[in-house]
Amino acid sequence: MLKVGVMSSMDYVPLAVAREKGLFEKYGVKVELQKFYSANERDAAFQSGNIDGTVIDYTGAILQKAGGVDLKITSACNATFCLMTADSTIRQIDGLKGKTVSVSRNTVIDFCIETALQSAGISPDDIEKQEINKIPIRLEMLLNGKSAATALPDPFIAIAEMKGAHSIVCMEHLGYAVTGIMFKTAAIEQKTAEIEAFYSAYNEAVDYIKSHPVEDIKTILTEDIGFPEPLVQSVRLPDYTHAGMPQEKDIHAVTVWLQGKKLIPGDFSGESVLDSQFIK
Repeated sequence: MLKVGVMSSMDYVPLAVAREKGLFEKYGVKVELQKFYSANERDAAFQSGNIDGTVIDYTGAILQKAGGVDLKITSACNATFCLMTADSTIRQIDGLKGKTVSVSRNTVIDFCIETALQSAGISPDDIEKQEINKIPIRLEMLLNGKSAATALPDPFIAIAEMKGAHSIVCMEHLGYAVTGIMFKTAAIEQKTAEIEAFYSAYNEAVDYIKSHPVEDIKTILTEDIGFPEPLVQSVRLPDYTHAGMPQEKDIHAVTVWLQGKKLIPGDFSGESVLDSQFIK
C-alpha cells in the first residue's frame, strides 16, 4: 500500500480521479489518499513516516531535503498560483509599489510574490509584507481591502474572482511551475513497483480529465477541492500532462531564492532532490 498526502488543490484532481475511477486497483496498487488541511500537519506526517509521499511545492520539498529529510521529487504537477488583487486601480505588478501585500513568509507564496515583483524589476523592499499564513484569512483580507494583493492557488483564485478580485499575473505566465509529488527515499527503494503503478494510474487519470467534460468530475471539484458549485461550469482546469520531471530552471530558481534568504546552505544542489526513474 502507498499512503499519499494531499490538500485541496488542483494538483489533487488527477489523484482523486484515479481513486474514483478505480484506476489504482486497475494497475494493482492500493493507494490511500490522506487529506490534510494544514501544510504543517502534512509535512509532520511525511517526516514521521505516516505517509510515503505527498503533493508538495518545490520550496517545501527543498527546505525539507536541506534539513535532512531523505526524500526525492519524482514528478512535477500542473497547478498554478496567481498574484491577485481586489483593487480595480491595480492592473499591473508595478501598481503594488508601496502597497501592503499579504504573504506567508519563506513559503511558495513568498517565492511567487517575489518572483512576480522581480519579473517587473520591482524589489520586494518596495512593498510592505503582511504576514498571514492561512490562505482563507489572506483571501478575506484581500477582499476586505486590508491588503492590496496576495498569491493564491485554485480554488481560491476562482473564489476571489467570483467576489470581484482579478489576477495581476500567474506563475505559468511567467514560465514557472512550483509544485510536484515527492516520496520518502525509503518508499522509493521498498515500494518501487507500487509507485510505478501509482504513476500509470495517474497518467490514465490525466487522459480521462482531458477527454471528458468538467461535469464528469463535478463532485471531485466541489467536494474534494472546494469549488463552489456555481463556479464548476466555468472552472479553468490546468493543462494536465502525464507525469514528467520538474524543469531544472524551476528547481534552480527556488534553490537560489532559498539560498538568498539563508534558509538552505549555499552549496545545496537542487539536483539532489530529483529522481526521474518513474517517468516513462
